[in-house]
Amino acid sequence: MAVCVSTEVMRASDRWTIENVCPSKELMARAGKAIFDQVDWKGPVGIICGKGNNAGDGFVVASLLKDHGIDCEIVLLFEDAFSEDGRYFYDKCVEKGIPAVSDGDYGRYNTILDCIFGTGFKGEVKEPAKSAIEKINSSGAYVVSADINSGLNGDTGLGDLYVISDLTVSIGTFKYGHFLGYAKTAMKNKVNCDIGIEIIGETKDLE
Repeated sequence: MAVCVSTEVMRASDRWTIENVCPSKELMARAGKAIFDQVDWKGPVGIICGKGNNAGDGFVVASLLKDHGIDCEIVLLFEDAFSEDGRYFYDKCVEKGIPAVSDGDYGRYNTILDCIFGTGFKGEVKEPAKSAIEKINSSGAYVVSADINSGLNGDTGLGDLYVISDLTVSIGTFKYGHFLGYAKTAMKNKVNCDIGIEIIGETKDLE
């Protein structure tokens, strides 16, 4: 059994923690470090990034990979579309000389980090994310998903197209979508990392 929350409770808990306990940039740094620590990274690593804070977690991981001498590059699916904190950590990557491309060579990556969508994703996967997810799934790389597999609904675990991961690293607390719907098909393994987010709201035990 694992403690899970809805995406609404997770957002509220994240917001409360930022307002009362820990600045948002520090939480993002913790999330990226948690993901980094869970994986035996084999370069080259492709970090496939969307628009939001999920991408920001990926930028933190990229910076840590660079610090540890592991070859990596960032694939930006959306041009100049960053959250405020994401932009801060992306700029750190630029300062370190980490390459960023708009369309990576997915076949050359030994490890791929999926940071396209977070747990708040709903609806249909559209381009350019659609092609990126298809390329991830056919790449043959070891695939890690940040927080939840891109394309899955964080509450239902449903989706018309989603990343199939070797490891999914949930941040804060598992969400319902980690156990419902297509979760067992999408995630070969999953782990949750507590980064200090105080949960405000209802929790449920799922397995």
